[in-house]
Amino acid sequence: MTKERENLNIVVVGHVDHGKSTLIGRLLYDTNSLPQGAIEKVKKISADNGKEFEYAFLLDAFEEEQKQGITIDITMLQFFTKKRDYIIIDAPGHKEFLKNMISGAASAEAAILVVDAKEGIQEQSKRHGYILSLLGIKKIYVAINKMDLVDYTEERFYEIQTQFNEFLNNLNIYPEKYIPISAFNGENIVSSSKKMPWYNGNSILENMDNIEKEKGIEEKPLRFPIQDVYKFDNRRIVAGRIEAGTLKEGDEIVVYPSGKSTRVKYIESWQESDKTDKVSAGMSVGITLEDEFYNKRGEIICHKEDSITVANVFNANVFWLGKNNLLKDKRYKLKLATQEVEFDIISINKIIDAATLENSEDLSSIKKNDVAEVTIKTKQPICFDKFSDLQATGRFVIIDNYDISGGGIISEVEDSLKREIKEVKSKNISIRKRLVSRKDRENSLNQKGRVIWLSGLPGCGKNEIAVKLEKRLFELGKKVYYIDSSHLRFGLSSDLSFTAKDAHEQTRRIAEVANLFADSGTITIVTSVSRFKEDREYAREIIGKNNYVEIFVDADNKICKKRNPNAFSEDSDNVFDYERSNYPVVSLYVDDAEFNSDKKAEAIMELLGY
Repeated sequence: MTKERENLNIVVVGHVDHGKSTLIGRLLYDTNSLPQGAIEKVKKISADNGKEFEYAFLLDAFEEEQKQGITIDITMLQFFTKKRDYIIIDAPGHKEFLKNMISGAASAEAAILVVDAKEGIQEQSKRHGYILSLLGIKKIYVAINKMDLVDYTEERFYEIQTQFNEFLNNLNIYPEKYIPISAFNGENIVSSSKKMPWYNGNSILENMDNIEKEKGIEEKPLRFPIQDVYKFDNRRIVAGRIEAGTLKEGDEIVVYPSGKSTRVKYIESWQESDKTDKVSAGMSVGITLEDEFYNKRGEIICHKEDSITVANVFNANVFWLGKNNLLKDKRYKLKLATQEVEFDIISINKIIDAATLENSEDLSSIKKNDVAEVTIKTKQPICFDKFSDLQATGRFVIIDNYDISGGGIISEVEDSLKREIKEVKSKNISIRKRLVSRKDRENSLNQKGRVIWLSGLPGCGKNEIAVKLEKRLFELGKKVYYIDSSHLRFGLSSDLSFTAKDAHEQTRRIAEVANLFADSGTITIVTSVSRFKEDREYAREIIGKNNYVEIFVDADNKICKKRNPNAFSEDSDNVFDYERSNYPVVSLYVDDAEFNSDKKAEAIMELLGY
């Protein structure tokens, strides 16, 4: 059985007349990838039209297209090397390329950006760089073409490289290589050029062969959107198409957005001959689970170690094809995998005309064929990945009334906002791109940011335990910070009293602050009475249940009153009405007003694995 050859998709972009088509034609010619008779056919077409032969003409597959000067929506050009097969994505314009990339009709894994050595960097060259940034293409090579027109000089090559790097780096694009070439003369295309002895790097083709292809979609994190749940005899079969990853019987899985975990009991089949215990990306399957709980269309199954983002505010790049303009604050429908949810755009951050790549100064609405950077808020949290990480769960379509009117790709989500955001009164606010993630900070600190939330009645001893816990973690070399809710009442919460409404707001503010500390990689200790279970549940939602540990310091009323008599004068009627949580929490029992807080802190350390 022969091994399946590797395949890589590349897009070539460049300013008009900078030599993009010549480079593609030359690659087809030099790799002997053209069909028999193609050269003669193109030469005849050129002669019939009174033109000299150019390698660029090899891109036009049909004589009629050459005569009419048109090109189909998008062309997939294939050529081969000893290492792998290549598909070059060639679109007649930016509009077609963007539409096909965002819709998923085309998928580029790497890009070559062509710049004319004589003309230098043009405005359109910069805009092409922006498009690649927009689509999250990371492997970018800059081919500085027409080096023959500047006598193959080293100085001109490095001058353009320095200038272009200044622009691209601002877009967070860091090209893999800059390659000096002459596509028309075949210099540095397939092999190193003798006319540029000062250049020690590889040719275009050698660089392409050195591109490390991302691991296959079946090796990526599991993403199994639920299409439906069917009841057969006594079984509930969860059905859908696996978009990424591999799934086996016995695997521990988590169903999002609920976060419920279970194991795969069986991978079902219609007949015994189809029976398998392993399925992977691209397969439509049905599974039964060990635990019976309500599953529904739109949920996404993942492995426990590879969670998906669940949030309702994120940045996206959208391509609009609707008859009517895309408006802010109007309700539309978003479809991502099997999920459907209403959303509105809370901010339009940038608009470019996809045909001309000109920036628009009017950010009030998005017109047909515009590409825009927007901030979206969905009605409920949805499951997704950044498009640059996983395309199938990072791409969506937009429905206006009953029509598919556009598409989009998710570009950014703030780590501290990976949750449900309630009402947002501020207008035109967006998520700013970061270069350092929560994971980066945690790796640097060699610890996981989390919140240890100690609750309990006034006088239960939670504050004494917290200060000892902070000291012990600090002595272990951990980055740790203790937030005492009482201290917040001198500043951040100085406008709040002890009413039920203000107690809820106090808990919300503490949770938001604690979440930011945890996002920085800090182990954050909170002490707060937070006696209403609904408030603590909300705090848990803000922080994320995987980053939140709730510890109830349980002391009887007499001990609490003895330890803190002042707390019971303000609200003596209901201060002892503490509502227990509906989810599992850690309980620490204090049975003596003179208890040993060191031992309690030690117990927490042991429990949490420090």
